Amino acid sequence: MSLPLVVAITGATGVVYGVEMMKVLNRLNIETHLILSESAERNLQIETEYTAEQVRALAKVNYSNKDVGAAVASGSFLTMGMIVAPCTVKTLSAIANSFTFNLIIRASDVTLKEKRRLVLMVRETPLHKGHLDLMARAADIGAVILPPVPAFYHGPQTIMDIVHQSVGKALDQFHIEHNLFKRWK
Repeated sequence: MSLPLVVAITGATGVVYGVEMMKVLNRLNIETHLILSESAERNLQIETEYTAEQVRALAKVNYSNKDVGAAVASGSFLTMGMIVAPCTVKTLSAIANSFTFNLIIRASDVTLKEKRRLVLMVRETPLHKGHLDLMARAADIGAVILPPVPAFYHGPQTIMDIVHQSVGKALDQFHIEHNLFKRWK
């Protein structure tokens, strides 16, 4: 039996990365525990045709971002790790500085302290030195910084091909097999 994967969707533009992550993990029968930020719910309405309820339905377990006493807030609750897709700079900053004011940050902090994989799909551009310093700090404490940067070697034909390549790169960090893009040969 495999451990669950925690997925957090924050309010950065690009909530499609989190939605597609949930859809793919659901198809692969990977148990997911989902945390949607309040801003992510708003961006779902702006950027997609999905409702928060539809995205929540893809997860085995859902948590309120306000519930800092949830299972994923404890290191004794075993997971394979956590993905934040997309990850706002505000969330990055809180993670880098261990400022655990909500469940997404607390669960990320627990993931790091337990030496589990934490993948941050940071979504911002252009980046100033403060953003880069935060990414370096998060990487120094164990996070994987994986901005959804498009690649073109796999010959994408649609926007979803580009999204799936980034989602696949994040899943690769957990050794989750998928066929979301054509690999380099």
